[in-house]
Amino acid sequence: MAKAAVVYWSGTGNTAQMAQAVAEGVKSAGAECELIQASEFDESMLPSLSGIAFGCPAMGAEQLEETEFEPMWEAVSGKLGGKRVALFGSYGWGDGEWMRTWESDCADNGISLVCESVICADAPDDGAAAECRNLGAAIAK
Repeated sequence: MAKAAVVYWSGTGNTAQMAQAVAEGVKSAGAECELIQASEFDESMLPSLSGIAFGCPAMGAEQLEETEFEPMWEAVSGKLGGKRVALFGSYGWGDGEWMRTWESDCADNGISLVCESVICADAPDDGAAAECRNLGAAIAK
């Protein structure tokens, strides 16, 4: 059975809601899934995972959260070759620049995303939750 992780950081709970929907999608596709806070994830967990969805909201000037998420991302991003990777997150302002920058960082690190990233303004509505479940199914394959 494939095993996937949903690794996320959430300040207001919006990205946590998205993470829950991603996990539902992983499980509905028949894979094992673990929800993991960014501060608890490290590269030692990578060998047991076939897919990983990373979730982080836009912070500050449309950037990744700097104290927990970004250091974790920098530590693992160069080691994701061969993994099914997808990105998601929420924002409260701006136009999604943080996600475009993050996707560009993935490309620079040789990470091929398995599907289009999911972003939503504030809390996920039904449409965004459905997109999150689809994203989860994509990393579960």
